[in-house]
Amino acid sequence: MSQLLSPLLYLSRDDIEKLALPIDQIITALEQMFREKGQGRTEMPPKPGIHTRPDAFIHAMPAYIPSLGAAGIKWISGYPENHRQGLPYITGLLILNDPETGLPLAVMDATWLTAQRTGAATALAAKYLARPDSATVGILACGVQGRSNLEALATLFPLRRVKAFDVRPQVAQAFARDMGEALQLEIAVVDHPKDAVAGLDLVVTSGPILKHAAPAIAAGWLSAGAFACPVDFDSYWQPAALAEADRIATDDLEQLRYYRKEGFFQHTPEPYADLGQLAAGLAPGRQRKDERLLCFNLGLALEDMATAILLYQRARTQGLGRELPR
Repeated sequence: MSQLLSPLLYLSRDDIEKLALPIDQIITALEQMFREKGQGRTEMPPKPGIHTRPDAFIHAMPAYIPSLGAAGIKWISGYPENHRQGLPYITGLLILNDPETGLPLAVMDATWLTAQRTGAATALAAKYLARPDSATVGILACGVQGRSNLEALATLFPLRRVKAFDVRPQVAQAFARDMGEALQLEIAVVDHPKDAVAGLDLVVTSGPILKHAAPAIAAGWLSAGAFACPVDFDSYWQPAALAEADRIATDDLEQLRYYRKEGFFQHTPEPYADLGQLAAGLAPGRQRKDERLLCFNLGLALEDMATAILLYQRARTQGLGRELPR
């Protein structure tokens, strides 16, 4: 059967999880992609979206990475109140296309993919901006993103100790139990967000993205020499805390400026570089041990496509997924 007439592959969330794509392979793919991005060899428009509820979003995220043969679009939603109904905050689908013909190759659930590529992007940012000997981590918000971020950081850094904070203590307790066993780490649940920031080498905030938040992290909490990656925009960080950073980076300068126009990042200093520039060697990473560095990772469609092509290739090799007629 010719490629034009070949069936469309559908990969459910269960299929995606069964593929068990290792996080280190995602980190490697993202680093390759960011090098390409830094050299101007990728295509990704700012993501448009619709907003049906306060602080909720549904975004369309297209991207193309020629060197990886990865092109497609993710349709992703984030609804902060979903947990009240026992539903995930982030849900979505991704369509992967053949770059040569435009033919859709696969439709896949994007829940696991989004979590893992987000964690991988945090670890990659930390590779350039954190101290290589970083061994202690604070995780603020212990849901899906908190788990994937810790897993990814444990791949690149010699972690010894983790402190976990969540506004729902039972979520933090489950996080400590599950991730401590999975990664063989000492994880302590703390009662105040300051205890998951002060004195730690790496800090990740991964709560819901809120335009009108009541940020908890105050000036003086983040230690000299620490690296922090907010994956929830600036929702957790007070303006005075952001002002203490020696330098701030992001995964994409254009998208941060777009979000600034939309009302986010009103008190965030202008980033000096993005991850593409760092990966391509066009901007310096950490320069001193005592620098306080932040990287605002907004979540890029390029990250999704770099991960999706790996999942598609793995699924074809393993024979997973359901073939649908065109």
